[in-house]
This record gives sequence, structure tokens and C-alpha cells, in this order.
Amino acid sequence: MDCNSIFRKYSRYVLIIFNFLFVLTGVIILSVGATVKAYYHEYNRFLDDKYIYASDLLIVIGVIIFIISFFGCCGALKENACMTLTFSTLLIVIFVLEVMVGIGGLVLKHKTDELIENALNETMKEYTNNTEVNELWDNVQRNFNCCGIHNYTDWEKPSSPTHKLIPISCCTFDAGSTGNVSCTDASSGLHAQGCLDAFSDYIEGHATSIESVGITLAVIQLLGIILSCYLSRQIKSDYETV
Repeated sequence: MDCNSIFRKYSRYVLIIFNFLFVLTGVIILSVGATVKAYYHEYNRFLDDKYIYASDLLIVIGVIIFIISFFGCCGALKENACMTLTFSTLLIVIFVLEVMVGIGGLVLKHKTDELIENALNETMKEYTNNTEVNELWDNVQRNFNCCGIHNYTDWEKPSSPTHKLIPISCCTFDAGSTGNVSCTDASSGLHAQGCLDAFSDYIEGHATSIESVGITLAVIQLLGIILSCYLSRQIKSDYETV
């Protein structure tokens, strides 16, 4: 028995094992997509739609992987050339989509500062006139211990919607503080960092997750494409020989 026949004999079992791993990659992709979407959803007013679309695409890819794994398992077990070829074709489509997601995450990561700065500038103008924007800014300033776009002086500019007053959310007060409190440039709990840097780092971290998951799993799935294409070709060859 030569090496080719040995590989032919066991390649379907390798493909079945790979399908199990493929399902696990689907779980990982789906989990990352859902997690990133949940993190982004809270701050969607500050984010470009491309961030949401990238996480949505990861979720869709994860669901599709569960479906196409059926073709791979059935094709390998029954040695059905058509199903195995269908699996190979769908894997190639998924591979392309994952590479696109990875590249998209890379592009978004490098454009994060620009996109978020534009969003912060636009929404800051609505701070006192829009309850949703008001709550969003306050949440960001509290959660990330930041103030303004670059620093607290953004709220003190003549054009500021707060009329040169710094929002309470820019300061951290000692537990148990009572009475009337205000946040000023002399407050000991004033957040020194601007929200552009703090929030951008947060978003870039999740964009990196999208990039890493997309490209890493795409490379891993190349193995499945090679195996399924080989098995399909061998099965077809056996039929022609018979």
C-alpha cells in the first residue's frame, strides 16, 4: 500500500475531525461577534456603522459554519464527491469572508481616532439638548475616567454647550460625599485624560479582536479546503476508475 492510498484511506477521518474543529471555530467566531457587538451597541452613537457591520458579519459567518459543516461530515462519511465538493466551495466562500473581516478590522483600527474624534465633536454640540447624547457622554466619562475630547478644557470653550461648566461626570467624588457638588478644574477627582484617547483604545482593542479572529481562523480553515478538495478529487477518481 503506497502513501497515496494510505492518505486516501484516512483523509476522510481527518476531514471529520477537522469538521469538529471547524464547528468549534464557528462557536468562537459567533461568540466574538456577539461580544463585540454587545460592547459596541452601548456606544453606537459614537461609532461608525462599519464597526457594527463587522461584528454582524462575524455572527453570520459563525451561523453559516454550523450549516456547511453538515456537508463536510456527510460527504466524508458517505464518500460523496458532490457533497464534499460543495463543502469545499462553501469553505472557500467563508475563507474569503473571514479575510475580508480581518482586513476590515485592520482598516478600522487605523481609522479609529479619526472616526471617533468626528463623532465626539458632533455629539458634544448636542450635550444639553439631547437626553440620549447626554447620558452617553456621561457614561463614557464615568466608565473610562475621561473628560472632554482631548481634556476638560473642551467643556470650558466659549462654544461649549455647557456654557463653560464642566459636567459632573468628569469628576470622581469620594464615597459618601453629600451636599451640592460641582466639578471644576480645581477638583481633586477631575479626570485628566481626554475621552478620545481612552475610548479609542477601547474600540481599537475590539477591532483587533475582529482582525485577529478573521485572519487567524481563515488561515486554519485553509487546511479544511485542501483536505476536502483532495478527498473530493480522490472519490471522483475512484468512480471514474470503476
